Amino acid sequence: MNGQKGDSTEKSIDSPHDDGRDPGTHAHSVIDPVCGMKVTPGEDKPSHDHAGHRYFFCSQRCHDKFVETPEKYLGDRPETEAMPSGTEYTCPMHPEIIRDEPGSCPICGMALEPMGVPSVDEDPNPELVDFTRRFWVSAACALPLLVLTMGPMVGIPFRAWLGESASVWVELFLATPVVLWAAVPFFERAYHSFLNRSPNMWTLIGLGVGAAYGYSVVATLFPSAFPASFRMESGHVPVYFEAAAVIIALVFLGQVMELRARERTGSAIRALLDLAPKTARRIDAQGNEEEVPLDEVKSGDRLRIRPGESIPVDGSIAEGRSSVDESMITGESVPVEKETGDGVTGGTLNKNGSLIMVAERVGADTMLSRIVDMVAKAQRSRAPIQGLADRVAAWFVPAVVLVAVFAFVIWAIFGPSPSMIFAIVSAVSVLIIACPCALGLATPMSIMTATGRGAQAGVLIKDAEALERFAHVDTLIVDKTGTLTEGKPKLTDVIADDWDEMDVLRLAASLERGSEHPLADAIVEAARERDLELSSASEFEAVTGKGVTGEIAGKSVALGNRAMMDHLGINTDRFSERAKDLSGEGKTAMFVAADGQVIGLLAVADPIKKTTADAIRALHDLGLTIIMATGDNERTARAVAGKLGIDDVRAEVLPEDKQALVEEFLTKGKSVAMAGDGVNDAPALASAHVGIAMGTGADVAVESAGLTLVKGDLNGIVRARKLATATIRNIKQNLFFAFVYNALGVPIAAGVLYPVFGTLLSPMIAAAAMSLSSVSVISNSLRLRNIRL
Repeated sequence: MNGQKGDSTEKSIDSPHDDGRDPGTHAHSVIDPVCGMKVTPGEDKPSHDHAGHRYFFCSQRCHDKFVETPEKYLGDRPETEAMPSGTEYTCPMHPEIIRDEPGSCPICGMALEPMGVPSVDEDPNPELVDFTRRFWVSAACALPLLVLTMGPMVGIPFRAWLGESASVWVELFLATPVVLWAAVPFFERAYHSFLNRSPNMWTLIGLGVGAAYGYSVVATLFPSAFPASFRMESGHVPVYFEAAAVIIALVFLGQVMELRARERTGSAIRALLDLAPKTARRIDAQGNEEEVPLDEVKSGDRLRIRPGESIPVDGSIAEGRSSVDESMITGESVPVEKETGDGVTGGTLNKNGSLIMVAERVGADTMLSRIVDMVAKAQRSRAPIQGLADRVAAWFVPAVVLVAVFAFVIWAIFGPSPSMIFAIVSAVSVLIIACPCALGLATPMSIMTATGRGAQAGVLIKDAEALERFAHVDTLIVDKTGTLTEGKPKLTDVIADDWDEMDVLRLAASLERGSEHPLADAIVEAARERDLELSSASEFEAVTGKGVTGEIAGKSVALGNRAMMDHLGINTDRFSERAKDLSGEGKTAMFVAADGQVIGLLAVADPIKKTTADAIRALHDLGLTIIMATGDNERTARAVAGKLGIDDVRAEVLPEDKQALVEEFLTKGKSVAMAGDGVNDAPALASAHVGIAMGTGADVAVESAGLTLVKGDLNGIVRARKLATATIRNIKQNLFFAFVYNALGVPIAAGVLYPVFGTLLSPMIAAAAMSLSSVSVISNSLRLRNIRL
C-alpha cells in the first residue's frame, strides 16, 4: 500500500525473481508497490526491473507510474502525501460541510474528502485502503466465531469439544480485536454524533455493537452477577460476541463496497482527464519539432497532430485536413470533417489526416478542463428531493432509539424466560437494522453517477437542482437561428425571366461585396462557388431594413425587399407572386433591379439542421411543448414551424424581448426551460426554471445556464431530458428501497413476528440486511452509467 515502507515492500517481492526464472512458475502473490494490491506474477502482468530487482504490477497504469518515479514508491515517506496548500474538504453526502482539514462529517460521520477535480494519478482512497484492511481482520475473526457459535446447529461439534466455559473465552479472544481495534473508526464517529447532537447511522451501530459486546464481556467475567431472567435453561448466561464481530465485519463490507462504488462514480471524470495527451509535438520558428509536456504548451504555439493522436489543447487548424472523433466531448459518434480554419477541441481524436494546429486555449481554459471542473462541482451539489431524506433522517435515529428502548422494556417485562436475553436481542437488532445509511446514499449516489454519464454524452450539469428541475419542465423555448437551423444562411434560389440567372447573381454579389449583412455573405459565397467574376461597385449605399444600391459597370443596381423597391419607385408585380411563394417556404426573397426594372429574384434561407425534425418529435414524446422565438417575420417563421411541427411561434422577437417571453409563460404556471447561446440570452436563461446554454456559447450564457450542451442542437436537449427523468426516477426508487426497508425491518427486529414464528431476528441477520439495503441503493444508482441517451 502507498504507506508501506520501502524495505518491507522490496523484501516481499524481489527475492523470488532475482534468478531470472519465469515468474509464472511462482504461485505465491506479491505486492504491487504502487497501489498495494496483491498480484500473482505471470506473463499477463506488467513488470519492471529496477536496481537489480523485478517488480510486478496489477495494471499498466501502475507500471507506468512506477517507471516514471520509482523512488516515490520505494523510499521512506509518510502514510499519505500532503494535499496542496489551501485544499478544502467536504462530505460526499453533505456538500454544505466544508473544512480546512480532513476529518469526519458532523452530520453523517463520513470521512471528509478533498474538494476539486481529482487527479488522473490520484492514489487510492486512504479510507478505502484502511477499511479494506480492517474488513479482512474482522472477517478473519468473525468466521471462526460463527463456526464456534452456530456449528452445533449444523452438526459441527467444536463447542462440545471445547466445553461451554472455554468456548466463551475463545469468543472473547476473537471478538476483542474486532471491536476494540477494527471498529474504532465507527465508535469515533458515534462519539462525534453525540458530541455534535447529530444522531446518524454510526450512533445506532455504536449503541448496538457496544451493548452486545459490553454485555457479553460482563457476562463472561462475572456470570454469577446475573439473575435467573438472564440465564438459559442450562443455567449459563448467553453471550453475543459473534453478533458484535459479525455486525462489524458486515458493516465494513458495506462500507468498502460503497467506497468502491463512489470511486466508480468518478470514473467519468477520470476518463475525461485521460482524453488529453500528456505531451504535445511543438513546432518552433525554424520548423523543428519537439515533444514537450502538455503544461509547457502556450497560446500561439504551432502543434503537429499525427493520425490516431489526441488533440492536446483547444485551437484552430493551420494546415491539413482530417476527420476528428468528438464523441467523448459531444456524444456524437460520427467523426467531423475538419480543414484549415476550423476549430478543434483538446481531448478529441484525430482519425486519418496529419494536422498542424495553432493553440488558442490551454491549461484550465480548455473546454475539456471546463467540462471536468463543472462535473466535479455538480457531483457535490444537492438536489431539492434530498431534503425529504434529510427531514426523515432528522427524526429517524431518535425514533429508532426510542423503539429499541420500548422493545427492550416490553420483552423484559412480558417476554418468556429468559426475558432479559430476548430484550437485549430485540433492542440490538432494532438498532442495527435501522441504520439509515441507505437513506443517506439514495440521492448523492444517483447525482454523482448521472453527472458523470451526462459529461460523456455532452450534457454538462451545473448543479443537481437544475437536473431535477429539468425533469419537470413542460415548456421549452428555443431560438431558431443556430438551434433549429445551421445558423449560416445559404442561397437557395435564383429566378430570372429575360436575364440569365448567373448574370443576375453576378450583379447582386458584386453589389453585396460591400455589405456586412449575413444574407450578403450567402450571396457572395454562392457566386464564388460558381466561379463568377465579380465587378467593383461604386456609389454603394445601404438602407437599413430594406436593402442596398450602387453603380456597377454603368448600371444602377438595387437589391432588397419590397419596401426597398417601393422606396425606389420600382414596380415588383412581375415577380410578386413568386416572392410570396418563396416566403411561404420559409425563405427570404430579395428583388434584384437594374436601371429601374426588376430583373430577378434571389432567395436565401438558413437551412434546418438534419437532426432537428427527429429531435422535436422526441421532445414531444418526452412531454415538452416547443416554442420557437425568432427575429424573422411572421410568414417565414410560421413556414419553418409548420415543417417541424413546432407548437407555437413568436416572430420578430428582439433579443431584449426574450426575458419577457420567458416570464409570460412563467405567469401562466408553466415550468419553463430556455435554450440560448449568446450574451443577450443570459437574462432569459437566468429567468427560466432551467437555462440551457447551446454549444460552447458565450461565457455569460454558460454561467447563467443550469445545463450546458457541448454540441448546440436539439439532440443534446433530448439527451438532457432523458438523463434528468431517469435520474429522478432512480432517486425515487432508491428512497423507496430505503423507506420500505426501514418500515418493514424495524418492527420485525422488534419482534412482531415472534407470536407467529416463535423466533427473534438475530442481530447478525439484521446487520446483513442493513448492508444489503445499502448495496441495493448503490447498485441501482450505478445503473445510470449504462443508460442509453
